[in-house]
Amino acid sequence: MRATNVLLAGKTFVVAGYGWVGRGVAMRARGMGAHVVVTEVDAMPAIEAVMDGFQVLPMARAAAIGDIFCTATGDKSVIRTEHMATMKDGAILANTGHFNVEIEIPGLRAMAAETSEARAFVEEFLLEDGRRLYLVADGRLVNLSAAEGHPALVMDMSFANQALAAEYAVQNAASLERRVYPVPEEIDNEIARLKLATMDVEIDVLTDEQAKYLDSWNEGT
Repeated sequence: MRATNVLLAGKTFVVAGYGWVGRGVAMRARGMGAHVVVTEVDAMPAIEAVMDGFQVLPMARAAAIGDIFCTATGDKSVIRTEHMATMKDGAILANTGHFNVEIEIPGLRAMAAETSEARAFVEEFLLEDGRRLYLVADGRLVNLSAAEGHPALVMDMSFANQALAAEYAVQNAASLERRVYPVPEEIDNEIARLKLATMDVEIDVLTDEQAKYLDSWNEGT
């Protein structure tokens, strides 16, 4: 938004991928008045997007109706030349999921008759048929490349998670196999607890009766 100064309200905003990043982008785009379309390759996040109230379409169909596209998949060639061939004049392309391979930039350059800098961080591609497509921040992580990234109040949790996970790996190295592990739940919970405390947010505590009930199969269905 800083790079383009485009109003989201009333626009069709296409989010590729409905993982944690895509969900955040979709939620915020909707909150700013955009009609949000989600594209997915996995059934579970796709049904979650539908149940969250978003329209879900294949990229081949979304390409023709989108005004703004933001990839958030972690994969390559999510938006390809066959998609760009059907996009509206003035469509804006950005990426927030991965390296600058989610949008097929070499293909876009090959399609262009002319390129120019529309404004800082925004490259305009004039196609042979007269349509113009706009690429933000060379398809790199747009929040970092065209803005200031995450606020410190978000990154403190991320860095705390990394630091405590590294400490856990060192302390338990003898018993850990050489594979990828999820961060232990107790680490995530402790970081969340500390963050809530810094925000002066209080939560409830289970009573002994409630804790016993949750740990038992003697009551309930």
